[in-house]
Amino acid sequence: MKLIVGLGNPGPQYLRTRHNVGFEAVDRIARRLAPPTTSVPKNRFAGLLLEIDHAGDKVLLLKPLTFMNLSGQSVAEAIRFYKLDAQTQLFVLVDDIALPCGSLRIRAEGSAGGHNGLSDIESKLGTAKYARCRIGIDAPGRIPQADYVLGKFAENQQGPVDEAIDASVDASLCWLQSGLTEAMNRFNRRSVDETPPSAKLNS
Repeated sequence: MKLIVGLGNPGPQYLRTRHNVGFEAVDRIARRLAPPTTSVPKNRFAGLLLEIDHAGDKVLLLKPLTFMNLSGQSVAEAIRFYKLDAQTQLFVLVDDIALPCGSLRIRAEGSAGGHNGLSDIESKLGTAKYARCRIGIDAPGRIPQADYVLGKFAENQQGPVDEAIDASVDASLCWLQSGLTEAMNRFNRRSVDETPPSAKLNS
């Protein structure tokens, strides 16, 4: 059993905002792995949970509905209920202002890097040893950070971020099928263009 978590904020006002790329990634994973008629998430663990049988294994997709800064509550509840090992069975998809749009950075563990969602997960789990895939959204520049991450993508960011979200889906499937080391080797790069065609996964 594996748990993939996408971080974001609930509500229509946050759709397609920079802080919600984790939600978008999980939605695309659901569409890739499960027929639309069966992709009906349940309200569980203060979030939306979808259980999918994939290649003989159970995959759990979770979108916390606690708002970004309290994401750890939802994640910790799911981890405890299913008795999962966060270090080997958890994969978190999240935005990152320190990375350019179109880039991915997958790590087995590490600091939250100032991201409140990751900070809360680390606090609630009591460990920073869990895999995370950071999706670059560009630095805010002169725009206040809170306004920037809750804002919509600029026109010139749309293409790169959409490709990066699709790549994060491929990376998630690679993690499920081949493990974290393979996912890091194949998908860590500074921009979408740096990923060779062979890194794309068929589903």
